[in-house]
Amino acid sequence: MNITGFIARRYLFSKKHISLISTLTLISIAGVTVGTALLIVVLSVFNGFFDVIKGFLLQNDPDIRIESVEAHTFLYTDELQHTLSAIPELRDISAYVEGKALMVKSRDNDKVVQVKGITPDAFFSINDLQKNITSGSADLAVRDGTLGMLVSEQMMGEMNLNTGDELSMLSASGMRKSLTQFSLPRNYRFEVRGSYSQIQIVEGAAVYIDMKAAQRLFEVRNKISGIDIRLNNPASAEQIKKSLADQLGDKFKISTWYDLQRPLYDIMYLEKWSSYLILMIIVLVAVLNIIGSLTMIVIQKNRDIGVLQTMGFTPSDIKGIFMRQGLYIGLIGCVIGGGIGLLLSWLQMQYGLIKLSSAFIIDAYPVSIELMDVTIVLLGSLILCLLASWYPARRAASVAPAEAIRYD
Repeated sequence: MNITGFIARRYLFSKKHISLISTLTLISIAGVTVGTALLIVVLSVFNGFFDVIKGFLLQNDPDIRIESVEAHTFLYTDELQHTLSAIPELRDISAYVEGKALMVKSRDNDKVVQVKGITPDAFFSINDLQKNITSGSADLAVRDGTLGMLVSEQMMGEMNLNTGDELSMLSASGMRKSLTQFSLPRNYRFEVRGSYSQIQIVEGAAVYIDMKAAQRLFEVRNKISGIDIRLNNPASAEQIKKSLADQLGDKFKISTWYDLQRPLYDIMYLEKWSSYLILMIIVLVAVLNIIGSLTMIVIQKNRDIGVLQTMGFTPSDIKGIFMRQGLYIGLIGCVIGGGIGLLLSWLQMQYGLIKLSSAFIIDAYPVSIELMDVTIVLLGSLILCLLASWYPARRAASVAPAEAIRYD
């Protein structure tokens, strides 16, 4: 039998009577329990929101994007195509041309919009846009001499557009060229073939056209603005990024899905761990109770400590008794609190018990339980409990046996 553990349990959970010390001990356990449960639930909710936002962003954002460092556009060479096709995790790939253009319906109805030129088959293989078409179709080919375009529902409302309407588009490069060469700017006619509705956390392209049409519009010939890559496993994006950086060199900027929206993701992580530190205050209050209750036990058991020392217990043995008490309080609080936190998180994840406003993009608080977060919470609470027991244990170890027996 571990004698120090046995004594620690007897001191901590005496069955003789309910005293102030046992009441403080129960309060300490309750504090650790509540704090641990809340931390697990709150961090799981933050994880759920992160997954929701990430899911919406990845409807538009690729797993990896390649852009030129030196210029807005670059040539998509055979060598580059061969390098990308050798990526083991590669699922789909799509080049694009992007820029701003003036879209004009009539003299009093025009707007500067973000235009993205795509190859439909390749682009829709890495993007969910085709599933979100609300009217018309995603036909961007030339029909009766007119190019096709796909416009967002928001833009359709802002410019009072309907499927089948024809518009003109003029790029900034075209306007600059007309000014420097004293010629009329060349505009291109497009027909609204369809509209789409897509939840966007950040602003993206409002208008999609065929890539060759975009190359003519922005006067970039056979060049492209970037390459989007979809992987079989998005979690491997960072590893693939490092590999591509070594192969492509400094001429290209390689961004993962996280890099593309880094400010937003970083803020979400900051909010998550700030909440963790704030909620740890609840556990800290329980820790103060542990210090108080264990210190009172040391004072109450002063004579017992002296007797144990005369029986051969060393100061480290005495210190171990009271350190174990802090460990037991922490273990009980972490086990009960961890169980309650995981149960509440699982119930919310399965049944959506707490609902959100109907105006939000989801109907209930999202929850995602991550083993690493649970581990950090449990270890953090347990370490605080052990630290709280250090002062009472040190005080108990410094008791002089002769004086303790003489006066008590």
